[in-house]
Amino acid sequence: MLKIAILIWIMLGAALAGTAVTALLASGLATNPMKAIPLAALAGFVVAIPFSYVIAAKIGRARTG
Repeated sequence: MLKIAILIWIMLGAALAGTAVTALLASGLATNPMKAIPLAALAGFVVAIPFSYVIAAKIGRARTG
């Protein structure tokens, strides 16, 4: 299940990081974009960790029956 969770985390983390950066830039809240953009991307990847674990667990349960 860990391998599946890591693969899901990579994909979901990239999607959430891109969403966070886009939302940050569209909102105009980035007064210091050189610091805010990497923090938003990092937040996206960190938020994806629990989601990827839950999704991997559901996939694991669906595979075993």
